[in-house]
Amino acid sequence: MTDSDTQNTPKPEVDLYDPKLYLNRELSWLEFNERVLEEAEDHSQPLLERAKFLAIFFSNLDEFFMVRISGLREQVTSGVVESPPDGMAPSDQLSAVRQKLLSQLTRITKCWENDLFHKLHDANICLFRYDQLSSTQRETLRQYFSQEIFPALTPLAFDPSHPFPHISNLTLNLAVVAHDSERGECFARVKVPNNFPRLIRIPQDDTPQKNQKNDTSPTSNAYHFVWLEDIITANLDLLFPGLTIQASYLFRITRDADLAIEEDEAADLLSTIEEQVDLRHFGSVVRMELDQQTPDHIRNILVRNLNLAPYQVFTYDFPPGLSSLMELLQIDRPELKFPPFLNTIPERLANRDNLFSAIRQEDHLLFHPYDNFLPIVDFVREAANDPHVLAIKQTLYRVGANSTIVEALMEARENGKQVAVLFELQARFDEENNIEWARKLEDEGVHVVYGVRGLKTHAKLCMVVRKDHDGLRRYLHLGTGNYNPMTSRIYTDFSFFTCDDAIGTDVADLFNALTGYSRKETYNKLLVAPHSMRKEILSRIDREIARHQEHGDGYLAFKMNALVDQACIHALYHASQAGVTIDLVIRGVCGLRPGIPGVSETITVTSIVGRFLEHSRMYYFQNGGEDEMFLGSADLMARNLDGRVEVLFPIEHQSLKDLLIQNILHIHLRDNTKARKLTSTGSYQRLTPKSEEDAFNSQDWFVNHWKDRTILKEEQQT
Repeated sequence: MTDSDTQNTPKPEVDLYDPKLYLNRELSWLEFNERVLEEAEDHSQPLLERAKFLAIFFSNLDEFFMVRISGLREQVTSGVVESPPDGMAPSDQLSAVRQKLLSQLTRITKCWENDLFHKLHDANICLFRYDQLSSTQRETLRQYFSQEIFPALTPLAFDPSHPFPHISNLTLNLAVVAHDSERGECFARVKVPNNFPRLIRIPQDDTPQKNQKNDTSPTSNAYHFVWLEDIITANLDLLFPGLTIQASYLFRITRDADLAIEEDEAADLLSTIEEQVDLRHFGSVVRMELDQQTPDHIRNILVRNLNLAPYQVFTYDFPPGLSSLMELLQIDRPELKFPPFLNTIPERLANRDNLFSAIRQEDHLLFHPYDNFLPIVDFVREAANDPHVLAIKQTLYRVGANSTIVEALMEARENGKQVAVLFELQARFDEENNIEWARKLEDEGVHVVYGVRGLKTHAKLCMVVRKDHDGLRRYLHLGTGNYNPMTSRIYTDFSFFTCDDAIGTDVADLFNALTGYSRKETYNKLLVAPHSMRKEILSRIDREIARHQEHGDGYLAFKMNALVDQACIHALYHASQAGVTIDLVIRGVCGLRPGIPGVSETITVTSIVGRFLEHSRMYYFQNGGEDEMFLGSADLMARNLDGRVEVLFPIEHQSLKDLLIQNILHIHLRDNTKARKLTSTGSYQRLTPKSEEDAFNSQDWFVNHWKDRTILKEEQQT
């Protein structure tokens, strides 16, 4: 065969359904949580922030087991044979997850026991064992135990006349072994109460022996703690008088906490969800965490009575439940935390008589937490008190415990406004909080809707109908994050104010569909799930392919939390095969494998994990210079595109598009400090500056430069 024959031989078509082209969702999530762990291991981070990242690692892991692992176990139990795109059966996924997690737990031991624990002690933030305390301190803590903790404890025996006690989800427990002169060995469970701090401050009359060469004397800057369970363990004789305490062992269980709502059978969704939340404490056990010192016979008692398989048991040589380390963030040691920064309000919003006049003159874009969340709160407050405002309509997903937004909506109703709120009760792990707020809104006479049957409403929308001098006008806030001032300080999100007529019509139509009956599926400017969002995104990817085939300048850049939708991955593979350059910034789960020859060679995937949680979503289609930019609440996942009401909204003003492209998207893509690059194997490599580069942390850049809002030129970025 000649060279020309070889050149003319068509390349074999790649099967884009081949499982080898996809990464497993659960293993990809563990890779994300490992990036959180890397932040805890990073010695360049402030000390208390490292402890915070370790706490986040464990908090994330709790939710992973409660939802994702419980779901896999249900699939195994029910005999599900359908595999995800990567082809792994549920049982294989459970096995792979355990192996991956065991390697991470080994790193935890090194990070906590061999590093962080000692560095905290060096900084006079000390976590002492009970036997390290002075006799005076032990006596003081015994009095504290007797007066404060003892009344909250209920020892539960386990023997032929006492059934094995119920163990609540995510609670710490002591398996107590005692000896009774008549009964012999006795077994009991003592629940560590969760309405006390896990870390109890030690009285500072004198200092325990630190057993370290750089021991320091107590000062006002010293924070000395003992674990709550250690105080209980040391005083078990008061709970079991007349018995000899032989030993106690700490354990913790995780239960299936994913709510199963049969909406067709739920006459009252509010009451149904309320009942289901209460049942969370009784879901099947999916994990048990044990102290490594727990002997086999105690372990076997727990395993047998909790109906556990061996793969569900994890033994630690560090305290279970290290998410409690978040309590250390309350310590007043600013030198051990990220330096504070002052977020701002853009001058064009800050220096107006009212927000409505500012929005009427031009669109406004905010980038949280670098921009203050106050304008969003003021938007609802002003609407509540403005005599020209007729109505307010808003979606609420996660609002927090002390919601100024909800209070403003209740105030609006008191002032005679028509107020309608779509309150998503099924926001996972925020159900109880949302139920409480929903009832308060109803009590004020607000029209409260609890969502659309079969769908979660995840879109972030607020519409104010106002009678201006020239007629009725709709003022809009659209966002990528929740209406929650607290999370706006630590999540990166966009807020967009506009009174664009076409977008206003779309939002009004969507609210009518949410609160009433409507089969409307097409909108002027919004991309709305579940009806048209996937189709609209895929058509724009196809347009970029056609553009590249004709002109060779195709470019796509998406920033999101997760990418697992198979149709969207297919489309991106097709675009890469056509030669389109694709930059993906995906914080968490990614099912796409970049860098595969003939499939995804032009695709780069990076993940940024740093001081703030990257939560904003951007979808940029270069379109031959006629740029299209969409922001919104949706990730490219089947649950978002098929099972939720989601909205992506366009940014059309050129100056705002330039700001998003040059000052945000390109800044993220320059990160060589907190960014990790996904390889085709599914592992991530932390980026480091090249020899000719300076270190560049995108989040630090935003902290220092975002307030200027001067659009960067291309040459400034290179």
